[in-house]
Amino acid sequence: MTLLLERLFKLTEKGSSFKKELVAGLTTFAAMSYVLVVNPSILSASGMPIEGLITVTALAACIGTLMMAAMTNYPIAMAPGMGLNAFFAFTICLTREIPWEAGLGIVFWNGILFLILSLLGVRKKIAEAIPNALKIGVQCGIGLFIAFIGLKNAGLVVDNPATFVALGNLSDPATMLALLGIVFTIILVAKKVTGAILISVITLTIIGCFVPAGEGTLTASPDGFIGMPDSISSTFFAMDIMYPITHFSQTWDLIFALLFVNMFDTIGTLIGVSRKAKLLDENGVLPKMGSAMTADAGASVIGAALGTSPVTSYVESAAGVSAGGRTGLTSVVVALCFVLALFFTPIMKVIPLMATTPALMMVGIFMMESFRQLDFDDMPSLATATISMIAMPLTFSISEGIALGFITYVGIKMGTSKFKEVSVITYVLAAVFLLRYLFDLK
Repeated sequence: MTLLLERLFKLTEKGSSFKKELVAGLTTFAAMSYVLVVNPSILSASGMPIEGLITVTALAACIGTLMMAAMTNYPIAMAPGMGLNAFFAFTICLTREIPWEAGLGIVFWNGILFLILSLLGVRKKIAEAIPNALKIGVQCGIGLFIAFIGLKNAGLVVDNPATFVALGNLSDPATMLALLGIVFTIILVAKKVTGAILISVITLTIIGCFVPAGEGTLTASPDGFIGMPDSISSTFFAMDIMYPITHFSQTWDLIFALLFVNMFDTIGTLIGVSRKAKLLDENGVLPKMGSAMTADAGASVIGAALGTSPVTSYVESAAGVSAGGRTGLTSVVVALCFVLALFFTPIMKVIPLMATTPALMMVGIFMMESFRQLDFDDMPSLATATISMIAMPLTFSISEGIALGFITYVGIKMGTSKFKEVSVITYVLAAVFLLRYLFDLK
């Protein structure tokens, strides 16, 4: 067994061992396992039947992670992406009023395009053509958007006819617990506690068992602790892959926005985690970047078939790397953990919505960290990032934030006679988005 693992993962060559990889895999899973609860709660907002979404999430994470391990031998785990799932549920399905089956069709074509770009090797040129300020603004904007959804779900932010939004009723037990949970989670993260988000979700769920709500408690009693996974028959191959083609004028910008977010989220995560694992070569390049991107794209296509939003690389993989993970064996351990977790579905199904709020807030906070990379003395960049960032939660649409970011950036550069600083791709995209608004092509 040891010789087989050595031959498959080159443990000695990578300076690792079975024990290190096992601990690293368990650490990564603990850090990202909250997705099993949060992803279904977000996707269900699109109208998808929540029964089976835990199973879909786990299977997509397992398959994607195994693909990454097989194609790269990197300690990088995958799962339905936070931000991408919010884009699917709240922008595609709710704001644009597109049926979730058609939304899965959009996810499918996003994955196909991502796969083609990865195989052709042109993704790097596209990445370099997009201004860095816009990439930062989009990432931070998605973070704010996710955090806003968390606050809304917990009742910490409510609608108000006079001020649009207002503070919710903090005397409500669920709302107050969500607020305390946010503080508790931040403290755990600040203390670098492994699995901080998971610990927070579990803690709030247990407390909810003792807090009255209606005829019961905030946390309902589970049917059992262990059980068989739910069926995925309601979402398996339910995607409408023809909808994006027959409704191209309505969906082209959504496919692009999904591709844009997925591509840069993946590249950023791969480089960040790989640098921490010392996988980059002497030129700062990830040797198997093409294979990693292909695995990422392929996982999104499979995820669409299963019934979930795009699957992507998880930055929480860095937790496992910090624990000593250096090879794909770490990823295999993570994948097995997702499979085992399915048999605890009865417990996960009773986790209350308020218990997921701290997870959404922390994801939002993590995504806001890139804002410090901006040059605050560069007004065009600062303005572009800020407008794109603010637009997402205020318009409740990630795609609108991306569009306004492109238009703002090009407009400022043209107005300051810095035409040559803008790539052709950026000019074209800004023009297309502007025409879409002028002619109301939605």
